[in-house]
Order: sequence, then C-alpha cells, then structure tokens
Amino acid sequence: MTDVNPNEQQPDKDVADWVTGDEPATGPQLSYLHTLAREAGRDVPENLTKAEASRLIDRLQQASPRTAAPQGAVPGTPADEAATRPGDTESP
Repeated sequence: MTDVNPNEQQPDKDVADWVTGDEPATGPQLSYLHTLAREAGRDVPENLTKAEASRLIDRLQQASPRTAAPQGAVPGTPADEAATRPGDTESP
C-alpha cells in the first residue's frame, strides 16, 4: 500500500477528461465562483457543469488581484518560501 501525501502536488487532470465533468457544478464551486465573480465585477452563468465551473474559476483566479500571481512569478513550494525568508542570507 502506498501512502499519499496530501501536501504533495498531484498532476492536474484536464477537465475535458473528467468522467463527471458534465454533472452540475458543486455547491463549493458555485460559492467560490460567486466570490471571485463579485470581486471581478462579473456574473456567473446559470446551470454550469463541473468542468465549466472549473474553467471559469481558473480564469477568474487569474484576473483577481487577490489570487493572481504577480506577472512573471512562478509558483513556489513551501520549501522555496522557507528558503527565502526576509533577513536570511545565502551561504557560500
């Protein structure tokens, strides 16, 4: 039996390949979508599927100043953040 580390990044599966992608969007998806849409001044279409909601979440996250990465930034890991704390110095 292989242990799964919940903090380990898993590869994202393309929403087009989701078996349940045509099912209605979940409550948590819709709640998050409404929050992001409100911040972006956009409306959320009705009757979204799980796949459509996921794609819209991705687009709105990229447009939101709260969730978008700074231009040119590459998402890091917690280890990267710990290694670059303010005041730390690099050793030779």
